Amino acid sequence: MEQKRLNIIALLKKIGALLLLYAFCRLLFYCFNYSYFPDLDLMHFLLIMLSGIRFDFSVIVLSNSLFLLLYLLPFAFREKKGYRTTLKWLFIGVNSIALLANCSDLVYFQFTMKRTTADVFNFFGGKIGNDLGRLLPLFIIEYWYVVLIWVVLSVILYYLYVKTEKEIALKWDANQYNYQAYVMILSIAFFILAYRGGLQLKPISIVTAGEYTSVKYIPLVVSTPFTLLKTMDMETIEPVIFFEEATLMKHYSPLHQGKNGGFKKQNVFIIALESFSKEYIGSINKCSTGYTPFLDSLISESLIFTNGFSNGKKSIEGIPAIVSSLPTWMNEAYISSPYGSNQTNSLANVLKEQGYSTSFFHGGTNGTMGFDAFANLAGYDNYYGRKEYNNEKDYDGNWGIWDEEFFQYTAQTINKSQQPFFATLFTLTSHHPYAIPEKYNDKFKEGDMAVEKSIGYTDYALRKFFDTVKKMPWFNNTLFVLCADHTGVSWDAFYTNRVGNNTIPIIYYTPNGHLKGSNSMITQQIDVMPSVLDYLNYPKPYFAFGTSVFDTTAVHYALSYNSNIFEFIFNNYSMEFDGRQSKDLYNFVTDSLLKDNRILKDTILAREMENKAKAIIQTYQQSLIHNKQRVIEIKN
Repeated sequence: MEQKRLNIIALLKKIGALLLLYAFCRLLFYCFNYSYFPDLDLMHFLLIMLSGIRFDFSVIVLSNSLFLLLYLLPFAFREKKGYRTTLKWLFIGVNSIALLANCSDLVYFQFTMKRTTADVFNFFGGKIGNDLGRLLPLFIIEYWYVVLIWVVLSVILYYLYVKTEKEIALKWDANQYNYQAYVMILSIAFFILAYRGGLQLKPISIVTAGEYTSVKYIPLVVSTPFTLLKTMDMETIEPVIFFEEATLMKHYSPLHQGKNGGFKKQNVFIIALESFSKEYIGSINKCSTGYTPFLDSLISESLIFTNGFSNGKKSIEGIPAIVSSLPTWMNEAYISSPYGSNQTNSLANVLKEQGYSTSFFHGGTNGTMGFDAFANLAGYDNYYGRKEYNNEKDYDGNWGIWDEEFFQYTAQTINKSQQPFFATLFTLTSHHPYAIPEKYNDKFKEGDMAVEKSIGYTDYALRKFFDTVKKMPWFNNTLFVLCADHTGVSWDAFYTNRVGNNTIPIIYYTPNGHLKGSNSMITQQIDVMPSVLDYLNYPKPYFAFGTSVFDTTAVHYALSYNSNIFEFIFNNYSMEFDGRQSKDLYNFVTDSLLKDNRILKDTILAREMENKAKAIIQTYQQSLIHNKQRVIEIKN
């Protein structure tokens, strides 16, 4: 039996050797770039080293999957010398390349401020210039010591492989075949678990590192092979250049200057409403009486924007747009894209610098859509989900905790928070399959779709939430923002077309009545962050793709992306843009069903809108690719 175990023990030793080499590379990475990671104390660094094992093990299994399979095959031919030699060079070849990737970021990180992702291959393919062949020899000469480190690590890798390999003369009888087959099956199950990084809902990704540390330290937690392989199947942005840099800034800039007048340390409470289309709200929808009596009453006491638009069609796209002014104008959702670990502004980290406590509440199962990891990356101090709620009797059987109970939990938790606070509550129950508690089956108004009763239930839960919080001492000093994460299912002709299908409520409410009225100005989810900061008189410069609704000098627009087509809303017009040229132009106010294409009639407006859209798209792409989505330093 001892002889049988030797093969799997030798394999585990090889994996252990790789984990040590990856850990050493992480230490080297920190030594080369320590000035980029200030205030990192010893305990935090040790936590990073330990948490990195989870990500290293995952990528080691992924990159060595062929080797692992061939090494574990339960057949006698695996003992042949030629087969073993092939395995040795497969292992050394694959892992030498992985070590090269790690070594390259010892210096390349200083140019990108992130671990290298799969978009680097755009340089190899000539999609971003054709300078690689010319520059590579220069890089090798300038950074010869990095090449030397890689060579030394590769030699150590070879030595460790040979050291852990033993000549084993197994007796291949029926028992041996059965045993080796059993070992292979168990090993594959174990390695699949290691690749996933655990038993959580989804395999680990780059943003998972946010569970262990803040966004600026994520490059220390993950490795370059991990970020490369995890983004390999993601569609990266292929940048387009419409304008020279100087001209681009004249058309559009995401840089916002701070305001004078004294910062107002008011609490800020954002409520992201799951699937709350404008269509469901009677007070702002002329097509039906609606299903939200409480929201209608709140709107009458609020500043409501009747031309509010979502920037995407999924929750995973809506939340970053609302709290970080980060839209998904590409095929991959920002959170799960290769750019998901970029350094960014958000209301959480910006207000934290002003002394705010920050919390994110979502009653869903922890890990759903990566919201908990995103909340950490965005700078929230605390995340409260189904796990933290810790009472399964209120579980809805599908997604998480019923809205009514979770909203009350949110109110009581916030009431214990330090003020001023910034909190985000993302509702849940109005998500498919639209179940509501049985005790309310006959309470809420039905419509043509299954969603309406769940909308009515969440509206009722909101009423009870506000009944609770209006008695709390912080209520009168709080700015509330209510905004849908995206639209829901639709039955009306206007709300099923491309304009109506993105219309959502965007509401600003202050109990003192300071913000009140109805405004038909175009606004969108990414305007929430700059609007909140503008309202508070935030004094510092910041980065946001949106504009403040309180800025009367700004150009107000809405931009969304779906199926490789951009929809650009400006004034009363909607334009479709395919990334190269505009396709059509409609006045959605006078032509709500979009039947009169004005693209060849209103040519001046069409050109103006196209140039604006191009400038926004180019700025967005360059900002993500070059990890420049944050104002790091302002020099006077």
